[in-house]
Amino acid sequence: MKAAVFHKPGDISVDHVPDPAITATEDVILKVTATAICGSDLHIYDGFFPQVKDLVMGHEFMGIVEEVGAGVTNLRVGDRVVVPFPVACGHCFFCNHGQVTHCENSNPEYYGPDGNLLNNKGGGLFGYTDMYGGYAGGQAEYVRVPYANFGPRKVPDNLTDDQVLFLTDIFPTGWTAIDWGQLKGGETVAIFGSGPVGLMAQKAAWLMGAGRVIAIDPLPYRLQMARDRNRVEVLNPHETDVVEAIRSMTNGRGADLCVDAVGMEAERSFMDRMKAVVNVEKGTDKVLELCFRAVRRGGTVTVVGVYGSPYDNFPVHRIFDKGLTLHFGQANVQKHIDHLFSLVQEGKVTLNDIVTHSLPLQDASHAYHIFKHKEEDCVKVILKP
Repeated sequence: MKAAVFHKPGDISVDHVPDPAITATEDVILKVTATAICGSDLHIYDGFFPQVKDLVMGHEFMGIVEEVGAGVTNLRVGDRVVVPFPVACGHCFFCNHGQVTHCENSNPEYYGPDGNLLNNKGGGLFGYTDMYGGYAGGQAEYVRVPYANFGPRKVPDNLTDDQVLFLTDIFPTGWTAIDWGQLKGGETVAIFGSGPVGLMAQKAAWLMGAGRVIAIDPLPYRLQMARDRNRVEVLNPHETDVVEAIRSMTNGRGADLCVDAVGMEAERSFMDRMKAVVNVEKGTDKVLELCFRAVRRGGTVTVVGVYGSPYDNFPVHRIFDKGLTLHFGQANVQKHIDHLFSLVQEGKVTLNDIVTHSLPLQDASHAYHIFKHKEEDCVKVILKP
């Protein structure tokens, strides 16, 4: 089969690789009909997360069941499904508590309680390095899906692939960022980053009762999409002091909830890069620090942008003095997906209006290039095998 394969940082090519096979009774083999490139894929592409061996990429995918293991009870050949990006067993302590990204059984080699840089990681993830289980991803013609009794969700015939594909990751991730904020209604939400996850967080903020949603991003074309698709107010950090702007919009207090939907790969100056080298840091925590400044006293900061290393001069003093509530982590997709599916089915949210490029899988190398370098006003790429 053909698949987008990571070889080394900056090198992803479409190669012929062996077809996947069932290796456990709860596996299914999926014929992929749509897959997408995620900002998190760039963390591997750019070398922020180390991967020595070749790896089939991709954790946002859906398709048609081609083969089922003997222990699969809720799917049959021909079913069309979307697949959440966390690989989770469905019956361990964490899965039973809705915390599927911490599954105790899906990453046996590297799992542990410490959360270190190179070991003691969380549960398995599709297409996301050996440290997270070494599972082949879905940027391919076929993919093996373990724990198929727990993860995949059937798709009705009246919904297209593009309408539901983002239930795999970016909509549940954006939803999680707002859900953690525990909105009561009427709050001001400032979302840093108008990439795919930030755009989804904007949609979620309105759905959960925000009174005002502010999008922050340095790229005019992404701010234009945020304004056009999600009816939000926008700020460009190249044009204004966004912290002071947010305070001026909120009677000097700051936003009730700030969301970091960027993570460690935010724009960096030369001095930022030098600091990272000296301190052995991955990327920058600049956006996180802006969130701590822009949020009001007693407010909440949620972080769904990915961070992969410790940071020097972390502003714990500001967090303490302002009495902030923080929530970091990956989205527990299986916890939310059924509710989010109903929002799509009922027409309460549109997800595929952020797609700028739909390309054949064969063009994956080009797709990664334009997504990484923000060329052709690229916001979100769907690949079709």
